[in-house]
Amino acid sequence: MQEYFFSMYLSYDECMEYYQGSIKYIQVTEDGGKRIRFPATHIRKFVSSLGVRGRFRLCLDGQNNFVSLEKIA
Repeated sequence: MQEYFFSMYLSYDECMEYYQGSIKYIQVTEDGGKRIRFPATHIRKFVSSLGVRGRFRLCLDGQNNFVSLEKIA
């Protein structure tokens, strides 16, 4: 399993575009500089009235398939 750590700061309005499905994927740059793209549906549980803010850990399996996304700070 591969783990990637990154920070994400999205406004509430930006989150609504993802949440409503008009934007399908989120692209982030992990701490090591690698760009990673994953389905936007995975951020839904982290959306608050402020949007999405914090540090996250993304886990992928050996074939780079999504395993989990969790907020760590």
